[in-house]
Amino acid sequence: MYKADKKDWLIDSLTKEIAAFIVEDEKIEYEEALKKLYTSRIFEALNDKETGLYREGAAYIYQHYLEEQKNKESK
Repeated sequence: MYKADKKDWLIDSLTKEIAAFIVEDEKIEYEEALKKLYTSRIFEALNDKETGLYREGAAYIYQHYLEEQKNKESK
């Protein structure tokens, strides 16, 4: 597996895990969870390979997603 392919695979795997966390916590459908994740800043950072966020665990990234959502709600 090439390095770029491995990074893409990691990002894809993390995306699926994080979406599953959203489904479980928010009691919503998987597709809706993906839409919420895809429109978040944390997802943008995850897909930016320069940030290296793809090297972190799904739970860690999900905590940042939750913080982002909390901040959106408080505005």
